[in-house]
Amino acid sequence: MSSAKIALLTACVIAIVAAGPAAGQNDTAATQAVEAVAYDYVDGQLEGNVDRVQRALHPDLAKRTPRKATPYETLALGRMTADELISLTRKGALKTPREQWQRSVTVLGVDQDIATVRVETPWFIDHLQLARLNDRWVIVNALWRGKPRPAQP
Repeated sequence: MSSAKIALLTACVIAIVAAGPAAGQNDTAATQAVEAVAYDYVDGQLEGNVDRVQRALHPDLAKRTPRKATPYETLALGRMTADELISLTRKGALKTPREQWQRSVTVLGVDQDIATVRVETPWFIDHLQLARLNDRWVIVNALWRGKPRPAQP
């Protein structure tokens, strides 16, 4: 390799290193903010706290779950809006004593203004897609599946 190519390659590497990670990648603050929104989503449902759930959601949330095919819908999806999820939270549909929460939040990736998160509780698994809008992270899409509820003693 010629010295000119080595010099050019070296200059490129120096520029890349100096620029740091791409916006949103390896950004600890963004990852923590995304995680906080996911905890508002899950903990808000488990607490029955409407405010926490509402602040985590985009008003146009698309929450879907695979369903068994029917004669009318071969690729069946259950659908829920932000308003429906907030209403269920208000009714305490998933309200659970804290000692039974057993939940986890895993940020799978943050790429500039979008993020993907996996949430699991004894009742459901959600794969969330978030967007950063006006410097605020909100859940835009959720693909989920329910889990059977354990019998209560």
